[in-house]
Amino acid sequence: MIDQPETAQPDTDQPGFAPVRAVDRAKFAALAPDERYSQMLLGHDNGARHCSIAYIQTPPGGGSPEGLHTHEGDQIFFVLQGTMSIEVDGAEHSVEAGNLIVFPAGVPHRNWNGGTEPTVHLAVNAPLPDPAKPFARRVNPASG
Repeated sequence: MIDQPETAQPDTDQPGFAPVRAVDRAKFAALAPDERYSQMLLGHDNGARHCSIAYIQTPPGGGSPEGLHTHEGDQIFFVLQGTMSIEVDGAEHSVEAGNLIVFPAGVPHRNWNGGTEPTVHLAVNAPLPDPAKPFARRVNPASG
């Protein structure tokens, strides 16, 4: 008989766990024109074991709170609305809604909204970031 690996089960007994995660559309609709907001849909507080997922709206002129930075894990964005400007490892790109962005672990990157309308994106971080460590590490552009 072949031993089967034990599979991790979601922590469905954890407070806050729900199989369906609703975006708080009223909160996003009530934002001021210059306000950035992020809603954690899946994270440490509601049953995540392998990744986190946030729904983020960035106003025109807004962007990465840390500026140019890195993460210990991969960060993936799916642009839902607007056009997001990004810099990855020194190269800039303009990314329209419906496209996926991959920021590999340890690679300097940033994002901003250079347009006139808010951008909306899903941000996936994998593996699940360690809450005991800083989520982002700022990169000094002068030192690379």
